[in-house]
Amino acid sequence: MPVWYDALPTPCYVVDEAALERNLALLRSVALRAGCRILLAQKAFSLYALYPLIGRYLDGTAASGLYEARLGREEMGKETHVFAPAYREEDFDQLLALCDHVVFNSFPQWSRYKDRALAAGVRCGLRVNPEHSTQTHPLYDPCAPGSRLGVTAARFDPAQLSGLSGLHFHTLCEQDSDALAETLAAVEEKFAPYLPHMEWVNFGGGHHITRPGYNIDRLVECVRRFREKYGVQVYLEPGEAVALGAGVLVASVLDLTENGLPIAILDASAACHMPDVLEMPYRPQVTGAAPPGEKPFTCRLAGPTCLAGDVIGDYAFNRPLAPGDRLVFEDMAIYTMVKNNTFNGIPLPAIYRKAPDGDLTALRRFGYEDYKGRL
Repeated sequence: MPVWYDALPTPCYVVDEAALERNLALLRSVALRAGCRILLAQKAFSLYALYPLIGRYLDGTAASGLYEARLGREEMGKETHVFAPAYREEDFDQLLALCDHVVFNSFPQWSRYKDRALAAGVRCGLRVNPEHSTQTHPLYDPCAPGSRLGVTAARFDPAQLSGLSGLHFHTLCEQDSDALAETLAAVEEKFAPYLPHMEWVNFGGGHHITRPGYNIDRLVECVRRFREKYGVQVYLEPGEAVALGAGVLVASVLDLTENGLPIAILDASAACHMPDVLEMPYRPQVTGAAPPGEKPFTCRLAGPTCLAGDVIGDYAFNRPLAPGDRLVFEDMAIYTMVKNNTFNGIPLPAIYRKAPDGDLTALRRFGYEDYKGRL
């Protein structure tokens, strides 16, 4: 483990600027090859201190509501797109002042806000649901039966398309371009008659473009074929791919207990600091550790909250853990800072930036007032 980890307060997120820029350079090359525009989906990564860097490579931001839209407009200042399942009346005029593209989830929402949106000069779109699932995570499947997200072909009303310049779909989650190819076939099967009348189509997120082994050539071919066939501008809005592998969470062992196996209580919590460990669920990698049984000493890593299920997982190490040991959880830039919480009054991790030359800068430290202020 690099010695600089020992100088950090824990728990602590560290975002690696060099790793982030490698992802961004790859995404920019994809955009140029495919002739598409790529946006940062802020729901996965919203560390705005790095928006000037991200804005050098990407075309703008995608937001899920007013606060994300404002963050993207103020901190990156490029294209700002927004989609929400429903818009709040008190937010809508502010969104129109911030956004270039506003995507509606239903025809009733479109009808309600249409006149104001068109008068503001924003580009308006409609989210469609191709009803073609390509994943096995029901929690993250917008095409699951009964989904509230997007208009299905059965409820699509061509008579209400006047004023709409684009369509949007989002169906993927951490997937390769074969899933996109399947989805495009479903979109064309259900909505092809309307595509030539559109100016743009947003393919949403979930494209794991920067993951090793991702089939970039197929992605480029999919985008180029669709763009040329229908004469539309194509947008992608990955979140994970932007910051994949670009951050870690450093934690300390507070205590060791035992109940059938050694259990390390950490100052980092699955429930508070990496909630996708419980929601997905998934098992994050720990630097230097292995799956149980593959090294001499297996230990359960658990958080400090009262939640019985605040367990990160079982890991094997070369030696027994001890209080004060540092552990590094990998790939912790995404869906952590945007989702963490202060359950039990557990402090939020500090946020550090690691420059390409190795220099560490504290971007934010959190204390009691941050906890109290939310209440």
